[in-house]
Amino acid sequence: MGNKNQISAFKAIVKDHILLTDGAMGTYYVMHHNGKNTPETENIENPGLVRNIHREYIKSGAKLLRTNTFAANCRTLDIDHTTLRKIIKAGYKIAVEAAKEKDVFIAADIGPIPESVSETPGKAYEKNRLDEYIELLDAFIEEGARIFWFETFGRTEDVEFCAAHLKNVCPDSFVIAQYAFDDTGFTREGISLSTVCSKMIENRDIHAWGFNCAMGPLHMLSLIEHLPVEKKFCLSALPNAGYPQIENQRTVYPGNPEYFADLVMKMVEAGARIVGGCCGTTPEHIQAISHRLFEAKYKISPKTKEKKKTVGWMPAVANPFKEQMDKGKKAIMVELDPPFSSDTVQILQSVEYIKDCADVITIADSPLGKVRADSLVIAAQIKRKTEVETLPHLCCRDKNIIGLKAGILGAHAEGIRNILVVTGDPLPGNERTSAKSVFNLNSKGLIGLINDLNKEIFVNSEINIGAAINPNVPNFDAQLKRTEEKVKAGASFFLSQPVYSEWAVKNLSRIKKELGVKVIAGIMPLASYNNAIFLNNEVPGIVIPDEYVNRFHKDMDKEEAYRTGVAIALECMEIAKDLDGYYFMPPFNRVTMIAEIIKEMKNNEQR
Repeated sequence: MGNKNQISAFKAIVKDHILLTDGAMGTYYVMHHNGKNTPETENIENPGLVRNIHREYIKSGAKLLRTNTFAANCRTLDIDHTTLRKIIKAGYKIAVEAAKEKDVFIAADIGPIPESVSETPGKAYEKNRLDEYIELLDAFIEEGARIFWFETFGRTEDVEFCAAHLKNVCPDSFVIAQYAFDDTGFTREGISLSTVCSKMIENRDIHAWGFNCAMGPLHMLSLIEHLPVEKKFCLSALPNAGYPQIENQRTVYPGNPEYFADLVMKMVEAGARIVGGCCGTTPEHIQAISHRLFEAKYKISPKTKEKKKTVGWMPAVANPFKEQMDKGKKAIMVELDPPFSSDTVQILQSVEYIKDCADVITIADSPLGKVRADSLVIAAQIKRKTEVETLPHLCCRDKNIIGLKAGILGAHAEGIRNILVVTGDPLPGNERTSAKSVFNLNSKGLIGLINDLNKEIFVNSEINIGAAINPNVPNFDAQLKRTEEKVKAGASFFLSQPVYSEWAVKNLSRIKKELGVKVIAGIMPLASYNNAIFLNNEVPGIVIPDEYVNRFHKDMDKEEAYRTGVAIALECMEIAKDLDGYYFMPPFNRVTMIAEIIKEMKNNEQR
């Protein structure tokens, strides 16, 4: 069958019929064939074994085979590009041979290429990774592939990139995108089902999309039942056999073909047009589905009634800070570091001292990589005991997506409605042997996670999302672009690094004007000559002009240094007066100094 005729026939099948795919390759290979190699390398080492697995699935009723290439990429298999191409080409040829003279389609199977921890993320690194996707696609195209199956992805960008490439080089191709969600409807990267759904519906280069892996059939069915059925879109569903357990050091899935098939048929009734199995499924699972499809005469009309998506709802909690910003009133914020111990007496005393001056108390998240009490917990306690609005910082450094999401849910339950997302200071050198940075998400990804929670769970009681901005960097255009990405992800206000110059304030004004967001200027009073020298030389992101440093000298007494620091802070506030407020970072948690600066500011305004 020619490639164009193949695609025409394939489109006709998925338009009017239910298409049954194969089941798992990797787990079936390991469980039933005592596989010692990675499944993909067997395309070269033992092609007969791979061919026989394909034939088992065809015999069971599968009408589409996925090539044994899910993890075929240089990073996962630790292979060179020459070997990769051999694996890809062999994998496609084996599937074609297995389906020879059978009425079966072949799909080029592609999994996500992982990010390498040995490389520094950036444009050069991303280009290399995307180049490898192109290499995979081109190798498949050379072998005649026209159906492309992307599975177990956690974000849409990579699939969208590949689909755009295919549209340019192989316009007659058919693209199927599969994403792995947990049972709450989020991918491992924290992307919500509603976000993925919207992007897939809008993307004309992707012809079908759906679910695979990560969950058993019951939970997948639940997600599908709450998903609106798009009349012009093809939905796929390939659940795992269930949830695995370890037996004799082996991962074992439940043997449940009949139960599995019953639930897959309910997915068909809910709108799925392409069905099959993922991890733990076997030819027996596919055969059980095939029997039920045959009994239903292999043509089922899915329910066309639109389903209202079920979203969370809870009573609104007042957010004085957001209301204040929405009205255009300047905000006064004071940052406090949480304690090194579990004793919160001192920080609560500091809040009581400053609360008449400050609108919001911000709580740092283990700054400089030094362990302190959890910022979310401390912020909740402060709000509960002092009734002052709080803004906990939440960094990406210390927790994976599960920990981050759990913390956000808990904070929301405690009434926290403002969070500042930060990347997080790197760990000190002497800490790296006992503690490891996680960075499961970057700051943009964490903003997106909270924004999705707002849409999915916190409806009517959303979290107000902020982010950090450094106006002191030499290439501010690059900083502006990253800030714009954070705004698109869901950030609505920004707190800046300390500003000491008109140049820094002009950069912040660009953010405010060009992106239409609230920008709050960072004010860090200088305490002494040594303090100014230290900040200027050892703390990243802080640039103090010589004119301010030179106002201090080594022989100053404490009172003179104090007055000099207050004066400089007031001057910095004056040049930043057209921004949306001030974010004070007290030197050594000296809230008394901040209180005096705020008092002086108000006196100056009244004169």
